[in-house]
Parts: sequence; structure tokens; C-alpha cells
Amino acid sequence: MSCIKAAELLVRCLENEGVQLVFGLPGEETLELMDALLDSRIRFIETRHEQGAAFMADVYGRLSGKAGVCLSTLGPGATNLLTGVVDAYLDRAPSVAITGQVSMNRRHKESHQYIDVISMFKPVTKWNASIPKAEVIPEAIRKAFKIAQTEKPGATHVELPEDVAEEQIGNERKLEPLFVQAPVTPEPSQGQVARAIQAIAGAQHPVILAGNGVIRAHAHEAVRTFARQLEIPVLHTFMAKGILPDSDPLSLYTIGLQARDYAAVVMEQADAVIAIGYDFVEYAPCFWNARRDKRIVHVDASPAEVDEHYIVEVGVLGDIRLSLEDIAEGLAPFNSPWARRARKTVIEGFEAELVGAPSWPLRPQHVIRDLRAALNSDDLVLCDVGAHKLWMARMFPCEVPNSCIISNGFAAMGIAVPGAVAAKLLYPERRVIAVTGDGGFLMNSQELETAVRLGLPLVILVWRDDGYGVIRWKQQVRFGRTSSVDFGNPDLVRYASSFGAVGYRVTEPSELRPILADALNSKVPAVIDCRVDYGENLRLTERLKSLPY
Repeated sequence: MSCIKAAELLVRCLENEGVQLVFGLPGEETLELMDALLDSRIRFIETRHEQGAAFMADVYGRLSGKAGVCLSTLGPGATNLLTGVVDAYLDRAPSVAITGQVSMNRRHKESHQYIDVISMFKPVTKWNASIPKAEVIPEAIRKAFKIAQTEKPGATHVELPEDVAEEQIGNERKLEPLFVQAPVTPEPSQGQVARAIQAIAGAQHPVILAGNGVIRAHAHEAVRTFARQLEIPVLHTFMAKGILPDSDPLSLYTIGLQARDYAAVVMEQADAVIAIGYDFVEYAPCFWNARRDKRIVHVDASPAEVDEHYIVEVGVLGDIRLSLEDIAEGLAPFNSPWARRARKTVIEGFEAELVGAPSWPLRPQHVIRDLRAALNSDDLVLCDVGAHKLWMARMFPCEVPNSCIISNGFAAMGIAVPGAVAAKLLYPERRVIAVTGDGGFLMNSQELETAVRLGLPLVILVWRDDGYGVIRWKQQVRFGRTSSVDFGNPDLVRYASSFGAVGYRVTEPSELRPILADALNSKVPAVIDCRVDYGENLRLTERLKSLPY
């Protein structure tokens, strides 16, 4: 290696990890890194806000399984990254955040823009460290990626002081990127497999609760085979949509609404739950096992978290695919009407909600129906956080895993637009649509300029209700009145045009489908303003109250 700077070595380590994109903003303390990136194979995606960069790295990691990388300067740049980094941490998305910092000789005293970023990031990352000298770089970067990508994946953070970035590395030091290694997931214990077979065989009404860990393990085909072979219905968490196609008669769509939804009725009747890749961070066991009467078989790469509502009868740890194959070999199909009855409960509930012609403003159910009709099964939907998320999570049919991305660990508003940018960069051949509320859209709508600048023809469907819909819903249910949830909006069509995107406004029910078709064929980013009737939220609450026990 010829004489290079430490920043160049760090960039070579990123290349060694297979990094193709880095999302972020330049800063004074990252000048050396930015210059080093110019001579690399890595493409730097300049965003309009550090939070947008962190969300892009978050979604990139979740979709690809490889750590997304975001970069910011010190101080305010680093604090702006924080929300997106936490989202990756709790959504189990592998990501590596890199921040600049003041020189080592300024850190012992009051100094311009200096804060203890390491301490700030420590509680919300799997691991983080400051690099004190160039010799540490190969180990630190390798460790950051290995920990970020190891189950359960999440965010890590590395800080590079500006004087360390400038450090010269001579030939005699021979610093090179380290060989990339990943741990191998062990095979399951056959003793635990035998115990799981015994526990499941004694059930009358078993269900599978499939979580995002299945998608991370690339085990969705194993779950499909397991469910179909044994005729066991499947409930998905919000972040596990598409593991079993919702067109399959064994799919019960999702469970996760903090209300007694149709899926919850089925879960109440279940006597055994086979939890596969399930994560508490999405939907706590107290919501689906309130009486603590379920026999739980935990199938995952990681041990179960401790919870009084999740007392595991059998835990089968190891490769999920091998675990399911071994368990299925010892079981006969549950040839009973249970699965058909469970499916009927969910489907008939949804069908009842869709009765009647579409009205204006559009009810959420009809928006979802038109959206699904406009998309192919492998098109990518990035769902923001808000009332629309709850409707999309429970009713939007998915056939393919990771085709509808929902943040349900940290559940941070503002993820959809930057997430759509990352998705389109990763999969340029697939159509990408961000589904967002007007609240979430304006939190990171500046990244529309990023999409226009990069020439990314993605679509942003804004469910507009001029307020914070989920909070309004909860206030109405609990107090019968609302507080501080209403706001105004700009003209979203003109707003989109001002960025160089194209804007559409839906003015009646029949317009949504043709507008979606036109927007999806656009050569530039498109924004669709669609008013939604969130009076349906309260109507849903009343319907669910009347469900039979």
C-alpha cells in the first residue's frame, strides 16, 4: 500500500464490505472522507437532511440484508441522524452510521459544536466507537459491519475525528481491510425439535405467528411449506407481510392493531402458537396472550425475550429453515375445519368493510383496493407511520416478502419518502411507491428534491386528512374530543411541481386508479394528493366492539 491518509483507508474498508452507496451530507469535519470517496467505487448520495440519509440507510439495510451506510458531520449533523439510526436499531435493519468529530486535542474542553456523540448513540446502537488512530480503522469498520449484520441486526456507529482522518499512513504500517466473515447459524437441537413436535401435536387450534425474523433469515419458503404441509393458518406481524401470500387460504393477514380485530378473534381461539422469527418490539405478547393460556413454541435464531405473557413451552434455536423441516417431519397434517374457519373470520370481516360504492372522501379500504389493483405483486411499497399505516398493515394484500415495508419497531414518522429513494436506488427495475399521510410527508418532503435530482421515477401517495389521524382517533375513543391534531397543508400539486416533480389531485372516487396508473408510468417523481375519510377510524372501532366472543 502506498502512502495514504486514514480517511482513504476507511473508504477502502467500506469497499471491502461491498458498500456501493453512502447516504449523507458533507461537513467540515468530514472533508477528508468526502474527498476520499471521490476516488472510490462508492457512490455518495447527497440528501437534504441527515434524518433522510439515516432513513435511506435503514431501508436499504432492511431490503438488502446488507448494512446501509449514512454519513454526517459532528454536532447538529450527528443529532439529525439519530432518529433514523434508532429506527434501524429497533426495526432490526442493518446499518452503519459514520460521523465526523473535532480533533482529539479539542475534546477535553469546551469547543465549537463538540458534544459527546459516542455517549448519545450508545443506547440506540448495537455497538459504537470512536477511532483514536489509523491503526484501529480496519478492525473498527469490520466490527461495525459484522455486528450490524449479525442476528438480530441493527444499527452501529463509528466516529472519525478530523485529525485522525488526515493522518498519513506510510508503507511500513501495512494497514489493510480485514477479511469479511459472517457467523454460521447452528443447526437446531434434535431434543428440542422432538419436544416441539410433541407440543404441537397436542394442539386442536394451532396458529403460526410469523415475524420479520423469517424474512431476515430468507426462510419464507420454509414457512410456506411448513404451513401448507401441516394445514396450520398463519398470522403475520406488520413487518412480516408477504411471508405467506395473502391469496393463500391459510393466510390470516396480520395481527398488530391495538384493538380486537378479526385476526385477534382467531388468536383468542388458538391453543398453541408457533412463533417463528417473532420479535416483541413489533407487537407485545400481552396483546395476543392476555390470559397467558397459549402453548408457545419459539422457533428462531435467538432465544426468546423474557415476558410474563410469553412463557415458552419449547424453544427451538438455530437455522429457521432446518428447524421447520425437522419439526414437520414428525407431524401429521391438522386435517380439521379450524384453518378454514379462521380464514373465513378474517376475510368475511374485510369483505363487510368493503360493502357499498366508494364515497368521497375515499374510505381507507377503497384506497387500498385501488392501490393494490394498480401494482404488480413485486412492486415496492414504503409505508410511513400514521393512521394509513394501520390500514395498510391490516388490509393491503401482499404476495411477496419485503414488498410492503412498514416501520413498526421504532415507528418513526417521515420514513416513507427517503425510504422510497433508497428502494429505487437499490431496485431501479421495480416500481416504487411511498404511501404516507400529510403529516409524515411534510416531515421529510425535502427528499423529493433528492429524487428529482437523481432522476428516480417513484410515486408518493399522500393520504390527506389535514391532521394527525392516529392521535385524533385515539383522542376521540378515549375522551370524545380532540386536542391539537389539526393543521393546514400547502397545495401539494403545486408543491410537487416546484421541485420538478409532477403533481396529481384526486377529486372523486373514480379518479384514483387512472391517476395511479399515470403516475406509475411517469419518468419523474410523482406526488398524488388524495383526501381520505378517517371518520372510518371510529366506524371501525364500533364494528370491532361488536365482534362475537
